Formats: sequence, structure tokens, C-alpha cells
Amino acid sequence: MSFLAVDVGNTRLKWALYPSAAVGAEPIATGAEFLENIDKLADGEWAGLPAPERMLGCCVAGDAVKRRVEEQMEELWVVPAHWVVASAAEAGVINGYDHPTRLGADRWVAMIGARHRMLAQGPERPMVVVMVGTAVTVEAIDAWGRFLGGFILPGHGIMLRALESGTAGLHVPTGEVREFPTNTSDALTSGGTFAISGAIERMVQHVRRRCGTEPACYMTGGAGWKMAPHMSVQFDLVESLIFDGLLVIASARAAAV
Repeated sequence: MSFLAVDVGNTRLKWALYPSAAVGAEPIATGAEFLENIDKLADGEWAGLPAPERMLGCCVAGDAVKRRVEEQMEELWVVPAHWVVASAAEAGVINGYDHPTRLGADRWVAMIGARHRMLAQGPERPMVVVMVGTAVTVEAIDAWGRFLGGFILPGHGIMLRALESGTAGLHVPTGEVREFPTNTSDALTSGGTFAISGAIERMVQHVRRRCGTEPACYMTGGAGWKMAPHMSVQFDLVESLIFDGLLVIASARAAAV
């Protein structure tokens, strides 16, 4: 039963079509589109796809964007759109948020994908799960799958634009990350990178103290590849983490029916 997974972030929509909603399935086709171009999907990347029989997505961009995605699907296929909403527990992860349904769907799905990946690699361990995009999220999960809490901080682009708009004479740079920057562009790029890495590494310290052991650390998101080389802690860079989570959720829901 072919399966369409959709991840709508703050900037882009990413999608993957799988032959089935089986955990570990390899995609038949993948793609990405900026949010302003969603209305072109039915005439573009999706036009030549075989019709999916199931769809599950996560969206942080709001109901209006969800509806635009659904309209593109309706032009091509007769398949209901289902969207993940964080719940008290699902697929082996327990939601420790004060108000569970207010947790971002992308954060929830990424944690579920990371836990499944961790269990496939070895015994249960605590985890730190990081998404680096327009915003950066840093999640802590204990060895039993309970979400302990997480950070949200601005991504690199937001930090730099804030500096540009609030500080005379500073402009968004194209600098390099250096330990000891000696020009303004490198200073801005390095400052933003190390601010993010410092928050991530602080969460790793928190998890070590809370759980008494070294956490498994996973990083995903469009800018993850930029951050991973500058971490003092080893992170597995997993580009497909949200799609992995959507597959796990879809498989678990199908098994429960």
C-alpha cells in the first residue's frame, strides 16, 4: 500500500513516496518545494507520481498551508490527508510536555523516529534530538522513551538578521566558522554557530546528569550539515529523521487497527 509522507516546515515542504508504510522502507521518489510554490505541486513534481493509497504528514506552518497541500492532493488523487498532532504517547514515546497537544508536530515525529533508530542500533539509551532549520529545537528523552523537555532557539539566519536590523553597520555575512575570527563576517558566522552548539551541548550535559549515562545524539534539519562539524559531541546526522518518524507512526497505527 503506497504511502506519501509530507513534512511541512517553516520554509519548505519536503515529501517522500514509499512503496508501503513499512518501517525502514526506501522511498520511490522524494522532493522539496518552498512554501510559496506549494500550489505548483499538482502540475509539477507530483504530476507523474503513482497515486498513493495512504498519506501522513506533519506541519508547523499552520492550517492554511495544510489546506493548500490538501488541495494539491485532491487535484490528483482520491486519498485522505492525515496530519500528526502530538498526543500523550505514541509509538513508544511518552509526551512530558505540560500540554501535550501543544508540542510541535515536527518535534514529536522526530523524537519518535530517533527512538526507533536508537533501538535498532542497540539497547535503550537516553537521547538528545536536534533539528536545525529556521528555528533550532533540542529535545531530551530518557532511556524509557519519556520526553523530558526541550529548548527552542532561533536558527542561524534569524540570529544574523536580528543583528543586521538592530545594529548599525552590520550586514548578514558570508563568513567562515573560525575559533578566533579576525573579521566581522567570520565573527558573525562563528558567533551564531557557537551559540547554537553551546545550547545543544548544554542539553547533552543535562541529560548526562539526569540519566547517569551518555545519550545517543541525533541531528536533522536543512542546516544540520552546517552544524554537525562544529559540535564537540558526536551527533549522527540523519536527514530523513522526520520521514522515519512518519513511517513508524503510520506502521504502528496500521497495526493497531
